[in-house]
Order: sequence, then structure tokens, then C-alpha cells
Amino acid sequence: MKDDAEEVFPLVDETGTVTGKATRGECHGGSMRLHPVVHLHVFNPRGEIYLQKRPAWKDIQPGKWDTAVGGHLKYGETPDAALRREACEELGLKEFVPQPMGMYVFESLRERELVYVNRTVYDGPVRPSAGELDGGRFWTVSEVCEAVGKGILTPNFEQEFRRFFQEIRN
Repeated sequence: MKDDAEEVFPLVDETGTVTGKATRGECHGGSMRLHPVVHLHVFNPRGEIYLQKRPAWKDIQPGKWDTAVGGHLKYGETPDAALRREACEELGLKEFVPQPMGMYVFESLRERELVYVNRTVYDGPVRPSAGELDGGRFWTVSEVCEAVGKGILTPNFEQEFRRFFQEIRN
């Protein structure tokens, strides 16, 4: 498997207003064109956080542990619709209540993303997609803190965890 380089993403400004469109290949090829993504941090009632393992075939951060749900908006799709679609596709989540945490611009050497960050507490079955992920599991906050900076987690997840969940790290 591999990502579809011809998939069309919306281009946005830093407020989320759509300004155009471009392919995944353009967006992930170093053009630094700002495109939106959604993230859902899934906690269980014990306060553990679910992380997905990115498959080796992904074009960005293969083989690393990442946010439970993350995905690009399709051109013409709202952030809420993308969040629900991705949660269902990646983890089989259908009945959950997302809590918006904010948004920010993430920049790496290859891309720029406008990230819509959400969280939820979920006590149902989590079924990682065999076609999209290399599995996943719930981590304790101390396990996450121990892994930070060791190349195990995606830089995007590490930055987001520090930014939005500082209170649970202390």
C-alpha cells in the first residue's frame, strides 16, 4: 500500500478559510502549502491515551506512534465531517463526543498543516484498521512522557501533547 499522491486537499489560510486546492503529492513534497488536518486524542476513563502506530508505507513519519486519529480533509469537507470519517475509518469509532481543543499550524521540513485538535473520553471497543494502521494501544501518561524525544513518537504528536495536555503531564 501507499498514499495516493493525486488525492486533492483544500489549501487554507491560518484561520481555516479555503484558498485553493492541491494534491497530496504537492502538499507533502516540500511546497509548504498550508492544508488542514483533524486530530482526535482518545482517552479511556482511566486517563490513558490511545496511540496508533503508523505503517511503514506512510509517506510521512512511517513506523512511529501518533495521535489516535489523524487525517486530511477532503476538498469540500468540513473539519467535523472529516473527524467523524477518520475516526470511523481508522479506529471504528462511531459514537463519541469530540471536544475541540484548538487549532495551530504545524510545520516540518516537508509540509505545513493547519491542525484541528480534538479530544474525547471513550469507553467502547477500539478496532484499528488493518489497512490503514499497524495497530495501536492505550498508553499511560508516564509511558508517553518517557517516550518523548526518543524517536518513538511523531514530532507532531510530541508537540501537540506538550501544548494541549500539559496539565496531565505534571
